[in-house]
Amino acid sequence: MRKLIPSWIRVPIAFFFIFGVVEFFVDSGDKPAFIEYPIVLLFLFLVLLILIAIEAIVAALENIMIHKLDEEAKARFLAEKEKQYQFTWLSNIYKKLLGQKPLEEEGEIILDHNYDGIKELDNNLPPWWLYGFYISIIFAVIYLFKYHVFNGDNQFDELETELAEAREAIEAYKKTAKDLVDINTVTMLTDAADLNAGKKIFETTCVACHMADGGGGIGPNLTDQNWILGGGIKNVFRTVSEGGRSGKGMIAWKQQLKPLQIAQVSSYVLTLQGTTPANPKAPEGDVWVDENAPVQETNTTQTDSLATTAVN
Repeated sequence: MRKLIPSWIRVPIAFFFIFGVVEFFVDSGDKPAFIEYPIVLLFLFLVLLILIAIEAIVAALENIMIHKLDEEAKARFLAEKEKQYQFTWLSNIYKKLLGQKPLEEEGEIILDHNYDGIKELDNNLPPWWLYGFYISIIFAVIYLFKYHVFNGDNQFDELETELAEAREAIEAYKKTAKDLVDINTVTMLTDAADLNAGKKIFETTCVACHMADGGGGIGPNLTDQNWILGGGIKNVFRTVSEGGRSGKGMIAWKQQLKPLQIAQVSSYVLTLQGTTPANPKAPEGDVWVDENAPVQETNTTQTDSLATTAVN
């Protein structure tokens, strides 16, 4: 494989293969794994360094082997190696990016240093490294002006913005997610499916104390206008969820029923008001009036008419 594919192709292929395996096995939701988990990014970076180091070591060993050959064997080996790679234009670009002298021209840049037969080459910095260094300087200048001169949004500002957007998304989701209903967001349910579900819950858990028609037994009458702990959907929801008066009354159902089920049975209980049970229990508590309910102008008009008639 190494004889057929050059290193500048082998390294990216191996890296992206490992990258694909990591993305497949790491569950990161909608975002890529290396963005969701910084440890994955660090792992991929280390993998890339290891792949490059392996290729560099193999190339160095190959060069050492070439230098041990005589001139004729060296020329034959280099010619055969050149024939192996058909991507000549890419190979030339790769060589330019490395900025190294060919082996046959290395005699021009050999320094006078000699350490036990080991000689040193005076190669220039690789162009890819040099251009990368220039780009990093340009990036640093732009970064300096954007964040320290013009006070651009930093990572803390971006975090606050994302948190605000997340809170808005959560609130919007809660408005449509019935299972997340609580005392602050509960509203009267009017859909037939919800009321039927509430009726089934009532018949299973509530009839022992309130009777099937809501007339009351051990528990109070649910069909009149009197409420011990307050009427309305929020008060009824709280009573069902948290239970009745301390030491007596109904138990808290929040451990047995889900929030949606509590909202359903509470809504059904409110539909019993005004009905006529077979054996109604005497009213308990106080008459509860919803202060947020709209004023009924019809009743006011009728009252005024009766008052006028009485005066006359």
